[in-house]
Amino acid sequence: MEHPQLDMIALGIRQPWAELILRGHKSQEIRSSNTSRRGTIYVYASKKVSDHPEAIRAAAKHGIEKIDDLPRGVLVGTVELIDSAPARPQDSAEACLPAGLLKGKFAWTLSHPARLPRPMLVKYLPYGVWFYPYQRIGGRTKK
Repeated sequence: MEHPQLDMIALGIRQPWAELILRGHKSQEIRSSNTSRRGTIYVYASKKVSDHPEAIRAAAKHGIEKIDDLPRGVLVGTVELIDSAPARPQDSAEACLPAGLLKGKFAWTLSHPARLPRPMLVKYLPYGVWFYPYQRIGGRTKK
């Protein structure tokens, strides 16, 4: 993808979770709410690194040694969001989280991760779970 898709929505994900998704190790994004959104979305590596102990453990397990060196504050790839359902203990491996942390959460099923040829800067910063990196709210693009 050489040029950004102006109407594609992005999901902000902290590192190393974003990297684990792009490498295909994490195919369940665990969130506190359900979503009806489906289709291809941008993966935005948030500016903050996750301080969750399980993020550090999952990174080490999958050979990511220097979390602070991972790209942040940029779009790093795309992924297809294909389902969302209450998280189950059997989602643990795909979520890179222990089963006990899934209770009361939702598992957003991800497929076909694709890394961008190079990280892309956004014109508009995240303002919630979902955001349009190249559009203002209401669909007007910046000129």
